[in-house]
Amino acid sequence: MMPCRDRIERHKLQVMTDTRSFTDMTGRRERWLNAVADLFRGAGQSILATYERWILWAPVLLGVGVGGYFALPTEPVSWIAPCVFVLSALFVWLGWRSPAIFLTACVIGFIALGVSVAQFKTNLVAAPVLARSYGPAPVTGRVVSLERLPQGPRVVLENVTLRGIPAEETPSRIRLRLHKADRPVVGEILDLFAKLSPPGRPSMPGGYDFQRRFWFMEIGGVGFTLGRARRPQQLDSKSDDSALIGLRRFRQMMSDRIRMAAPGPTGAVSAALITGDRSAIPQTVMSDMRDAGLAHLLAISGLHLGLVATILFFVARALLASHEQIALKWPIKKIAALFALFGTLGYLVLTGGTIPTQRAFLMSGLALVAIMMDRWPFSLRLVAFGAFAILLVSPQALMGASFQMSFAAVVALVAAYEAFGERLRSWIYDGGAMRRASAYLIGVALTTIIASGATGVFAAHQFGRVAYFGLAANLIAVPITAIWVMPWAIVVVLLMPFGLETYALMAMGAGIDVILSVAASVAAWPGAVGLVPTGQASGLVAASLGGLWLCLGRGRWRSLGVAGLFFGAVSGYFVEQPDIMISESGKLAAVRLEDGTFALSSRSRDRFAGRQWLRAAGQDNAALWSKAAAQNARCDNLGCTAVVKGRTVSYLWDSRGISEDCTHADIVIAAVPIRQSCSAQNIDRFDTWRNGAYAVYLTDKGVVMVNVVQRQGVRPWSTVRRTAGPRLAKGGKN
Repeated sequence: MMPCRDRIERHKLQVMTDTRSFTDMTGRRERWLNAVADLFRGAGQSILATYERWILWAPVLLGVGVGGYFALPTEPVSWIAPCVFVLSALFVWLGWRSPAIFLTACVIGFIALGVSVAQFKTNLVAAPVLARSYGPAPVTGRVVSLERLPQGPRVVLENVTLRGIPAEETPSRIRLRLHKADRPVVGEILDLFAKLSPPGRPSMPGGYDFQRRFWFMEIGGVGFTLGRARRPQQLDSKSDDSALIGLRRFRQMMSDRIRMAAPGPTGAVSAALITGDRSAIPQTVMSDMRDAGLAHLLAISGLHLGLVATILFFVARALLASHEQIALKWPIKKIAALFALFGTLGYLVLTGGTIPTQRAFLMSGLALVAIMMDRWPFSLRLVAFGAFAILLVSPQALMGASFQMSFAAVVALVAAYEAFGERLRSWIYDGGAMRRASAYLIGVALTTIIASGATGVFAAHQFGRVAYFGLAANLIAVPITAIWVMPWAIVVVLLMPFGLETYALMAMGAGIDVILSVAASVAAWPGAVGLVPTGQASGLVAASLGGLWLCLGRGRWRSLGVAGLFFGAVSGYFVEQPDIMISESGKLAAVRLEDGTFALSSRSRDRFAGRQWLRAAGQDNAALWSKAAAQNARCDNLGCTAVVKGRTVSYLWDSRGISEDCTHADIVIAAVPIRQSCSAQNIDRFDTWRNGAYAVYLTDKGVVMVNVVQRQGVRPWSTVRRTAGPRLAKGGKN
């Protein structure tokens, strides 16, 4: 009996233990669920409590819709997004008394509006694109855009005529590099002998999409000329857009006069600051400015528009105040604001109206209008309005670095000074004369730190470079630009009609020379530039949403935005780099060495693609495949071989080596067609012609090949010669 009783007691004890464990587990689950519910409840209450800032999220949601449209692999059905927008607007109208229904409908409605606007603009700018290469053959067209690059002028032609191509298949615009000795003028008709091709596809899967960029510029062909251009005809004065052509000719004339009066880099930078024409700036100067963190000074943006508006406002107000009767009887502050508004509008037109300039004009214009209406001129609502307006008119701008970095800097600056500006003003004005005198340098330093921090993630993602000493360079260059260079730029414009701009350009150039000297010195410092691998789009999205949550949010919940910023900043280091890269032409290949760097098959072929690959990997220079001592890399007259992750990789540019390498190599990459059976996994010229550049990943599960067509999808701007589905590898065993 005793053993039986012991078993019963042990069974009771086990049941009690299991019951207690189940109760504890249930209690822990309930506590976790309650904690999560409290988290969402607190976040919801925080959102409802900041209803006055809901409007700031309208352009963010619009941008989500625009970005979602461009991320789609195929074109959506055209009527779905507009119908969703109309239904959402109906729910907003019917459910405005319910915060949950109202917010949900607004979120869905703005996202649907973004998709609708982006798709509408895509269809609006649709124009013929060359289906294949053309020429060398005759080309005729009118110059509508001109860049005087150091390598030779580059023009955009419209009203194009191509021999042998029907008018309905002829691109409405093409871009050409002319002979270095040519001196074209905007508006004139050129007769050329040129070689054209369709806009190029991305140089790597997931790379920058030039086809999309040219689609929205309505450019359907790119190329170069052979020989000098002939000018059979001058400007067509009967054209409907002759006023626009006249404005572009005027800009070109001003740029030429500036560069003639101040030759060299000084004149090129002067022209960039006055007319927005940066084409003549030498590449070495651009590189120094970028590496020193001063590239923003060359792009007409908020700094320049703000300085022009400020100078015009205070000069006009001082002149009006100097007359006693006018100062007593007229609202000189509002008159000065109106004068500055027209001045900034003229500057916008003069500089060509780029995306940063449009954003800056919208914000500065609203600020000046607010002054005329006795309102506070600086707020995040102005930034939101500018972003919303630009996305409605030019939704494709969202995908460019200019829009991303411009608004990142402005949102961060306005949010920071909105949060801490009052305390900073109190600290400055409660001190003595020395503290007030140092306020400007403090403001420049804070502005540089905030703007650099806000744009750092975007710069790393877009360019793979980070300027570490930008603060030191900006502390010198920005005050010189504001106090000396831009005032003289206004004087140059005012004196140009009288032919007296030379003396003002000399004074302006003295300040520019100091800025260029600072850029060259800082760029030469050891460790001035950091190379980082570019991240995926998910990291950029996370950084954008995190930064916006941090800047636009309120309360303790806004700190959650730091997580998104951190993920975006480090995402590039967690991106798996391909082990093999092949260019679209097949003339360039690269293998990743054991130390993580790439070795290129050539430094002279497909150089642009090679630079893009290195930038994505965070490299500046690459070894040659033939000189890479590691991994048994070697080359001969037929091709190169290397051992990558235990697999033998062969790259051939001569068909005579195909038979042998298909037998002995694991992976064969051929710049020529493979017209025979090949037991090795292979990519040949037919594959790259159809699918674009390839990235190959060597994994434990096999060889994974990704091409441009798979990443780019089937969109109106993409060139798909034959649909290619995803695959592991062609030939051999995976």
